Amino acid sequence: MGDKQVFQPLTREDKITVVLYRVGIVFSAVIIAGLAFLLAASSGSGTLRNRLPVDILAYGLYASVGMSVFFIHLYVGKIKVYLKNLYYLSLACLAVLLFLGEGSLSDALSNVPYVPLLLLPLSGCLGFVTAKEAFCFQLFEGYLLAMIMPLYLLLVSAGILAGRSVSSGLVLIAVMLAVFTLRKVFMPIAYDIGDKSAYH
Repeated sequence: MGDKQVFQPLTREDKITVVLYRVGIVFSAVIIAGLAFLLAASSGSGTLRNRLPVDILAYGLYASVGMSVFFIHLYVGKIKVYLKNLYYLSLACLAVLLFLGEGSLSDALSNVPYVPLLLLPLSGCLGFVTAKEAFCFQLFEGYLLAMIMPLYLLLVSAGILAGRSVSSGLVLIAVMLAVFTLRKVFMPIAYDIGDKSAYH
């Protein structure tokens, strides 16, 4: 559980890493909201008209999730190593997406069946962050996000979600992530550090 008290004076590194971690969360929320808007604006068909902005936002999402992954504060070092490895797997999947889409993520996602499954590692990283915060600070929407994001990708890959349902699902995720972000980012920085003597 998260500790809502100050165990030791915060160093400059403590403050910088927490700010970078939270900036990653904020950017992830903003980017997913942007992607949801672009998809919803594409006539509700679930297909994208202008794909360049989508590609740019997608690259930004990989970067923002990476910020949170590399600057997260966890008591158990092995879990952080696992999380980093999951992020490295997401980058490998990104390379596959670029290959399948001939340099365009949106082309791969729009034209190749089952390719949204390659986003599962990235959603797993972001879901881990939201679930960790839910566990530590009772941000229960974090648990829901950790379950809904991969489920959404599975349903899209299987064709169960199609057309307007694709954009509606992403809008739901964006709204939940916005609520999560607003509840998280204004917490005192010390909450994310806790008792550093417990790190191992």
